[in-house]
Order: sequence, then C-alpha cells, then structure tokens
Amino acid sequence: MTSVNRFIQFNNETIDARQLMHYENVAKALTQNTLLLINERKLIEFQPADQAISLSVFWRHREDKIMHAGRLSDIYLLAEGFWQHFNVQAWRVFDKEKSTDLPKLLDQLLFCIEEFRLMEIIQKKRVGTIKIFDIRVQTYLAFHKQQLLVNTQKGFLADAFISYLYISLYEGTIHVKGPEAFQQANEIIQKVYESTSTQTSINLVYQLYYLLNDYINADTLLHYYALISQSILPTEEFHYHQGVKDSEAGVEEEKDTIAEVFRTWHRENEQENGLHLQYELEHGRDGKAEQNMDAEEGKEGHAITEIGRGQSAGNSKEGLSVERNTENSNSMKKAGKLFGKEHTNVVFKENRMEGSFSSPNKLQLPLYRQEQAPFVKAFVQEMKRRMELKKVEKRMNLSKGRLSSKQTVLWTEERPKPFYKKNAPSTNLNAVFGLLVDGSASMQDKMEETKKAVLLFHDVLRQLKIAHEIVLHYEDAFEASETIQPNTFEWIHKLEDGTKDSGINILAMEAHEDNRDGFALRWMGKRLEYRPEVHKFLLIFSDGEPSAFGYAQNGIMDTAEAVIELERKHISVLHLFLNDAEATEEQLELFRLIFGKKTAAASSLEKFSDETLRLLRKMLHHVLKST
Repeated sequence: MTSVNRFIQFNNETIDARQLMHYENVAKALTQNTLLLINERKLIEFQPADQAISLSVFWRHREDKIMHAGRLSDIYLLAEGFWQHFNVQAWRVFDKEKSTDLPKLLDQLLFCIEEFRLMEIIQKKRVGTIKIFDIRVQTYLAFHKQQLLVNTQKGFLADAFISYLYISLYEGTIHVKGPEAFQQANEIIQKVYESTSTQTSINLVYQLYYLLNDYINADTLLHYYALISQSILPTEEFHYHQGVKDSEAGVEEEKDTIAEVFRTWHRENEQENGLHLQYELEHGRDGKAEQNMDAEEGKEGHAITEIGRGQSAGNSKEGLSVERNTENSNSMKKAGKLFGKEHTNVVFKENRMEGSFSSPNKLQLPLYRQEQAPFVKAFVQEMKRRMELKKVEKRMNLSKGRLSSKQTVLWTEERPKPFYKKNAPSTNLNAVFGLLVDGSASMQDKMEETKKAVLLFHDVLRQLKIAHEIVLHYEDAFEASETIQPNTFEWIHKLEDGTKDSGINILAMEAHEDNRDGFALRWMGKRLEYRPEVHKFLLIFSDGEPSAFGYAQNGIMDTAEAVIELERKHISVLHLFLNDAEATEEQLELFRLIFGKKTAAASSLEKFSDETLRLLRKMLHHVLKST
C-alpha cells in the first residue's frame, strides 16, 4: 500500500468520491443508462467504449457553489442535451468533409453553437436548471473576455474568434468589442438564435468559415471543446460472404443520437455480440466436434456421457455456499464482473491460514494475552452489564400495555392506570463482524502491533459469543499484469469457527505485496450479505490508500463505491488507519472521501489496540441501543 504523501502536491488532487457518485446518479437518471460512469478530464467529452462521460477540470479550484453548479451544468449538457438532441450522422459527414485548413476551429465553432442551442432546450424543459446554467455562463464569460483580449493582442485570431462568438451569443454582439473582421460576422451570429438542429448549426459554421477564411490564417492553439472524436463509432469494416443477409451480418441502421451510440457500444463490448464473434464463426476453430466425427444428434433420454462446468462468475446463494466450503485450495477463481469493473482481470484464491505452534509464537501468544487481559475483561464485563440492564422488571401502573387483574384502581384513583408490561427477555447480541487486514508490503513494520490489535478484537468477540471472520488480503505484485492480477484471501478465523481459538493463526500473519481494497471489501461483503444477523459490521485495517496493478488512479474511487454498495446492503464499513505517526490533515481528508465519517486513525503503533477497542465499543453500543 503506497503512502498518501506524494511528492508533487497538485498531482494529489482527488474529486470527492461520494460527490462524484452523486453526479453519476444524476447522469444515470437523465440518460436512463444504469451503466453510465462519470470521470473528470481536461474537457467535457463522451467515451462510449467505456460507457462514460467526462466532466471538465475547468471547475476545479473555485468556490464550492460555482464548482458544484458548473459540474452539474456539464452533466445536464452532456446527459440531457447532446445525449438526445445532437445529430451524430450530420456531424460525421461534417467531420469527413470539413476543410483541412482550420479543422480545430471548425470543430470548436460547431460545439460552441450547439452548446448554446442545447442549453436553450434544456432550460425550457427543466426550469430548475436556469440558475445552474446562469452560473456556468457567467463563469465562462469572464474566462472568454480575458482570452479575447489576450489572444487578440498576441495575434491568435482563431482562438480570439471563439471567445468573440461565445460573448456575442450570451451578451449580444452590441456588448462585445473585437477586430473589425470579427464584427462582419455579427449578422451570421444572429442566426444562431434561430438554429433548430445540428445541421443548421453546421451550415452556420461554414458561413463563418468562408467569411473569415482570408483573415484567419492559423488554426486554434487550444481546445475549448473535446466533446467527441471520430472514434465515437466503431469504424472497423468486416467482410461477409455475399449470401449473408443484413440481419445475419449484424448490420444495423446508422445511429443518429449519442444515446444510440452508447447502446451500440454496450451491445458489442459488454454483451460480446460484436464482430469479433462473427470472425470466429466464419473462419472456424478446431473443436471437439471436429475431432470426433462420431458425434450424434442429441435426443431426449440419452445417457449423460460428460459434464462440463462453466466459468461464469454467478452471484447465487448456492454458488457462494459452495465457495465458502472450499478451503486450502490452490485453484484460482475468476472475479469477472461480480466484483466491479476495475477487477475483471482479477483471479483469486481463498486459503485457510494454519499457524504453527513454533517456539516463538507458542511463547508469544500467552504474553500478548496476559498484557491485554485487563482490557478484555473490563470490556466484556461492561458489555454484559449493559446487556443485563436490558432486562426490564415488571412495570405496573402504566397507561397502556396488558390489563392488570387488580381493577380497584378504577374506583380508588382519579386517574387510574390499570396496565402493566412483562419483563423483556435477555438475548445475545444480534451482530456479525468481518475484519479485513491489509497484507501489503508497507505493513511490514506495523505487523506486530497489528497482530495485538487483531488478537484483542478476536478475544473480545469470542467471549461475547459473537460470530466474526478475520481475513488477510493481498495481491501478488510480481505476477500481476494487464491480463491477470492474482489476489489471495487467507482466513485467519472463519464465521463457521464460532468461538474457536485462532490466536496462533493471528500471530502467523505476514506482509506481502499490494492491496486491492475495493475488491477485498466486495468479497467480504458477499460473505456477510446472507448472514441472518440483523447488525453487520465490516472493519478494514490498513496503513494507506489502495495500491495494486493498474489500480493507482482508480483505487480511491472504486473503494469508495464499494463502501457505498455495502452500506446499501445494510453492512456498516469502518476503517482504522494504522500509522506510526500522527495522521496528516491530507491523509484524514482522503480517508473521509473513501469511508465518510466512519474512519479513525491510530496516532502511534502502541495505540492500535486502543483504537480497535474504541471502535468495538462504539459498534456494540449501537447494537445494544437498537435491541
């Protein structure tokens, strides 16, 4: 696990993961595409291959109100405006036929005009967006006014004209000053207000180009819009036999909207019904049927000669129960799509850790327990005392409840209360715990204190007879590649073990290489999901942010998504940051982005156990309170 202290501060910026997921939900609702993702890039754009749309970093480092409104305006513009009302086919023809002299300028002009047209459509349909778009326009006006002045002085006329066009559209041509050649375009700019389609906007772009072609000799230096590129639609052509019909070849009508484009990409890439399968069908593959020509037609009643088992990553309860009974197996399982899009190439194995009663561990275990005995005893007694208080004595003279056999109070008292309630039965704590321990290499110098904290956790829950599971997780960094990322889960104590003493297994924990936290959280979540207990808690002990192959950039977001997914399943996730020094504000802010308010930090190695006990007390008090 890498440290959250990076060398370059500006590279350490992370958008609030929970806020980004809020934006994602807005985009999904607008597009009715449940697979849509949101990310942040230099400019707004569509990425149909990834089923994603990008917000612009233009809104960073501004007031919270402006930043929030700006990002929302990006979403409305992309997911509502361009999604439904931008003509992709008209744009593709334009992109193919446009002049090669000023290609970037022509693109920027088109998207600028289309943005204006689509904003009008959105505001008429959704009146509540007017304030959001007002903030967007005012912010961009300030930007373009400055750019117009600077680019005009430097002679970057193509860039200057984009700013001139933007200011003219939103403030009127009367209120903008620019070179005389620009002012000749005012009459054409006025026609933008009457534009009703993408094709109309394209026609206006050509008129502006022919008017300014002699005056503007160089293309734009900067990109102000990077909405779509030619790669938005699959361009690979495929050869079919002459007799193949269109329906057999998978030929469909051309896509007119962005929504249709995204659906096409989803069908071909996600459901794997694309041309790559057609290739295998047409050219053929050597298979068992070809090698054995004695194959016969299947008929009802034939005896079963062979059973095949698929590799699908299903999520049925039956499948999970089979997996749970698999211990000490070296066979690798495929994560597939069951554990999130970031982990499709992950394979994992689940092993039972068997600690040996070697001389050091055999002697160390009683010493640790002797050191922790007063804390464990005090904590268990406190919990039992609180459980005893739940035994409510028989209460008489109540205004509601069961009717008492003594009815004399109805005549002897002015305000009689002839009801009572029976004793409340005492029950065991209805809770289950899962503990994930980071097994990355950076835990090496913290492992001894971590063992003490985990042992304390184990002993307290054993004495309270609460079901719990302890797992060490890590990724093999030396074997990981783009196509495969091996992960390991080592059971130190399983849910099925009950009150079994697994202390010697705890002392056998060792640090390994990397950690893939989002994957580990989802894996443990599936272990807890179908448990009968009412209260489900998942603790994760770690010493930094997620770090694994190809996971550095997306690990924070993916882990935050995993936390929210588990919370929706009523599994409370708590995080303890294990560190040998006081956590910095930057570190605490990062963990708040991932885990919300349910994160704590140990200020030193010696305080791991104290923080563990504090978290346990907090969770068990919550259970008692709701009993």
